[in-house]
Amino acid sequence: MKQKKLYILISTLIVVMLLSGCAKSSNPKEAASTEGQNSTASTESAAGKTITLAYSQGAGQTMDPHDAGDLTSASYAFALYDQLVTSGTEEVDGKTMGRTDQIVPSLAESWKISDDLTTYTFTLRDGVKFQSGNPVNADAVVYSFERVQTKSEGGSSYKLANIKSVTKIDDKTVEFKLGAPNHLFLKYLATFSFSIVDPSAAKSNPDDYLTQHSAGSGAYKLEKWDPATEAVFVANKDYWKGAPKVEKVIIKFVAEASNRELFLEKGEVDVAFDIPAKDVKSLLKNDKVTINSESSNRIVYLGMNAKFKPFDQLKVRQAINFVIDQNKLIQDVAYGQAAPLKSSISSKSPDYSSEGYEYNYDLEKAKALIKEAGYENGFTFDLTVNSSTQDYEDIAVLLKSELEKIGVTLNINKVAPAQYRELINNKAAAAYLGKYTSLVNDPSYHYGFLLESNGASNYTGYSSNTVDELLEKANVEPDDAKRSELYKQVQKQVTADSPWAYLYESNLIVGISKDVKGYIFYSDEIARFSSLYK
Repeated sequence: MKQKKLYILISTLIVVMLLSGCAKSSNPKEAASTEGQNSTASTESAAGKTITLAYSQGAGQTMDPHDAGDLTSASYAFALYDQLVTSGTEEVDGKTMGRTDQIVPSLAESWKISDDLTTYTFTLRDGVKFQSGNPVNADAVVYSFERVQTKSEGGSSYKLANIKSVTKIDDKTVEFKLGAPNHLFLKYLATFSFSIVDPSAAKSNPDDYLTQHSAGSGAYKLEKWDPATEAVFVANKDYWKGAPKVEKVIIKFVAEASNRELFLEKGEVDVAFDIPAKDVKSLLKNDKVTINSESSNRIVYLGMNAKFKPFDQLKVRQAINFVIDQNKLIQDVAYGQAAPLKSSISSKSPDYSSEGYEYNYDLEKAKALIKEAGYENGFTFDLTVNSSTQDYEDIAVLLKSELEKIGVTLNINKVAPAQYRELINNKAAAAYLGKYTSLVNDPSYHYGFLLESNGASNYTGYSSNTVDELLEKANVEPDDAKRSELYKQVQKQVTADSPWAYLYESNLIVGISKDVKGYIFYSDEIARFSSLYK
C-alpha cells in the first residue's frame, strides 16, 4: 500500500451518494441526514462476549490511523475511529455486502458542495464524543487534517484528494477547499487515513503516542497490543451509534494457514482470514464453519516490460496472452475461488468493460504471432515471482508448461518479498506476476497508480499518449455517462496494447464460525470487525 510517488488526481464530482431511505435535500448538492440509518452496533448487552480473529500477515504495524499502511492496521483504524463519511452497504441475496463505491454520512450528518465543485461544507452530528468524553467538533476535524499531512501514508492520501485548506466555520461546521474538482473526494474521506482523532490526547503526548494508543470515537477502545502476537480491543459502551454487541475482540497473528484452519475448527478462533483456496472444499464439510469467498478488487496479472526484449514486440505480448488458459488457472491454482479477468480493472469497479478482450486460449494463434514477431525458434525469459505467495509459484509452473508448447522457455525467478519489491519498483523485471487491490474503487484511482505513464505502481513502464489523454479528459469530465465512456476507451486501449497478460480476479476467503454473525465483506479487503457478534 506504500506508494513511492504521488499521482494527483484531478476529477469532478456531481453526484453525492446518499444513504438509502433518507429524504433528499431540495438542494441536489446537499446530503440528507442519517436519521434512522442502520447501525452495525447495538445497545444489547455485550457482557462476557468475545470474538477472536486470526490474521495471516501480522498483528498490525501501527494503531495510528494517519500512518497505517497495511490491511491489519487499517482494520484497527476502522474499529477505533470514525470518519466524516463512510462506505455504505446493501443487501444481496439476503447477505449484507459492503459498498466502498457508495458514500453515506457518519460524523458529518450532511454536506453541501459549491457550484464550482471545489468547496465542501460539512455539518457535524450533535452530541458525538470521543472515548475520552471530549466532543467531536470542528476543531478536532481541522486538527486531524492538519496532522494527517505530516504522515507518510496519510499525507499521500491528502495530496491525492487535492485538499488545499480545511477551515472551521463554527463548532459544527467545517469547510474544505480543493485545488480542483475531484469526483473521488468523498471516497477518499471514507478511507481510514482520514480518521478523526481527539486533539487533547494527541497534543498532550509525544507525536508517536497514537502508534500504540487510541484517541478516537469508534466502537472499540484499545486494551493492549503486541505487534508480534496479538491486539485486544474492548467495547466503547458509550459509542454514538450504540454499544457493540461484543465486549472484547482479540486479534491473533497466526502465520501458518494450517494452524488458522485448525484453530477455527477447534473453536479457538471465530474468524480466520486468508484461507487457502485449496482448503475450501474440505472446510465446507465442517458443519461448524462457514466459508465466505468473495471477489474483491484484487486483480492478478502477468506484467511485461516493453523495455526488455522480446517484450518490446506487441505481437510477443499478445502471444503470451493467447497461452493464458484462465479457466485452467481458476480451477488448478485458485480451486474455483476466482473469476476470469477480462480487463485491466476488476469487474467490481465502476465503468468496467471487457470490450476489446479477445485473448481466448489459442496456442496456434500464439505460435503464429511469435513467428510474425521474428521469434520462429522461440525465446527464453525470466518471470519474477514473489516467494511468499504459493499461488503465484503455481501460476508460474502452469504457464511454463503452456509456453513450452509454443517453443518458449520460461525461467521462474523466485525471490524474497524485499527483493521482489525492489525489482519491480525499479522496473528491473522483464516480466513478473503481480496483484493489486484498489482501496478507492474507481478507474481514476486504479489507472492513476498502475497504468498512467507516471503512475507510482506502473511497474511495466507502460506509456501510452492515448491512454494518458483519455484519463486526463475523464478525470475532469463532469458528466457521469461521458466519463464512463472515456474509461471504457481506456480499458479497450490497454487491452489492445497488452502490457499485461490477464490472469484472474482473486477471491478473499474467510472462514467463520457458525456462531458468529455480522460479517460484512468489503471489496477493499479491509475487515470491519465492529459489526461482528455472537
